[in-house]
Amino acid sequence: MAIRGIPDRAAGVQLHVTSLPGGRLGEPARDFVRWLSAAGQTVWQVLPLTVPDAHGSPYASPSAFAAWPGLLEDPGAPVTDDEVAAFADEHAYWAGSWAAHGGDLTDQVRFEREWAALRTFAADHGVQVMGDIPIYVAAGSADAATWPDLFRDDAVAGVPPDAYSDTGQLWGNPLYDWAAMAADGHRWWVERLRRHLALHDLVRIDHFRGFESFWAVPAGDATAEHGRWEPGPGRAVFDAASARLGPLPVVAEDLGVIDAPVEGLRDALGFPGMGVLQFAFDPDGEDRRHEPENLRRDQVVYTGTHDNDTVVGWWDTLPERRRREARRACRTAGITDPDPAWALIRLAHAAPCRLVVVQAQDVLSLGSEARMNTPGTAATWSWQLAPGMLTADLAARLREVTGEHGRLV
Repeated sequence: MAIRGIPDRAAGVQLHVTSLPGGRLGEPARDFVRWLSAAGQTVWQVLPLTVPDAHGSPYASPSAFAAWPGLLEDPGAPVTDDEVAAFADEHAYWAGSWAAHGGDLTDQVRFEREWAALRTFAADHGVQVMGDIPIYVAAGSADAATWPDLFRDDAVAGVPPDAYSDTGQLWGNPLYDWAAMAADGHRWWVERLRRHLALHDLVRIDHFRGFESFWAVPAGDATAEHGRWEPGPGRAVFDAASARLGPLPVVAEDLGVIDAPVEGLRDALGFPGMGVLQFAFDPDGEDRRHEPENLRRDQVVYTGTHDNDTVVGWWDTLPERRRREARRACRTAGITDPDPAWALIRLAHAAPCRLVVVQAQDVLSLGSEARMNTPGTAATWSWQLAPGMLTADLAARLREVTGEHGRLV
């Protein structure tokens, strides 16, 4: 398995654009690229660039295609009618749907300019940008309104009851009508992947297991407990996309309840999966995939994702039996750093995984006050760096760790 364009051993940092000082593109974004380069990092992972919902979540966007004007450095930059017409022509599949939904294509032109300039700046500094694609669209979105035949009205998305919830999670997103998608050659997904791969060097696909099978909850149910597993499209979506777009630089988010068929689909497609160290160190746990000794080269390993607490926040509430296991794993790897965040950063870099990604909050050793998201709550997505927080000393420290483990390019 390979991630196209990523070196044999590489490292990166996860930080959404809204977490930059000021929460926008421009000089803070370029400063972060400069810092990544100084720190020896190859990848900058961002969250979806789409318009967020009322709570700030980019995973429940009113469009799966349109970028958020709230990220613009210069929202008043002049745009000509010819530029708007050229954009609408280039993005003919979806631009009309966004305009009909009340979106402004002038803002999309502005975003294209600013983002393309940042991508060029990042490439010149040896940094690639990794994006994120939520598997589902939001209820009431431009997508559901424009292509209603591609979505079901009898059931919605969710996940089944588990150890964390007796009633499961009722997400409420419209489910795809995969038969209708197939009849159209999976065009909607091909165009969605085209859009995201034009904006990023590689992408993570959220809730990858939904392509193998997904939890369908009857429409109108108050909880997810009475849903059922239904078969997904398998590899058909990705075969259709690769036939049109070429090799797909995709990372599969294979967290949660993952069985052999999901792993088989991921491996057959050649997509790397994920390992998350915060899910490790559980001597009584049944899922041992995230233990350091079980990590594989064909994975991206994280200290934690945007849905996890920071490492310091996680450590503060970790049961002592799990702390002992974490300390044992660190000793085995020769790690003696007393800071739990940097101990896990070092442990992640030591893993066999081709790519390691750490949260910026963990580089800063911040606590739960810096957590990006707490699933199931609304008051999240708001954390931002203060100017100057990511210092030259921190860049040098991260570069040293990256170099020690052969991840400098």
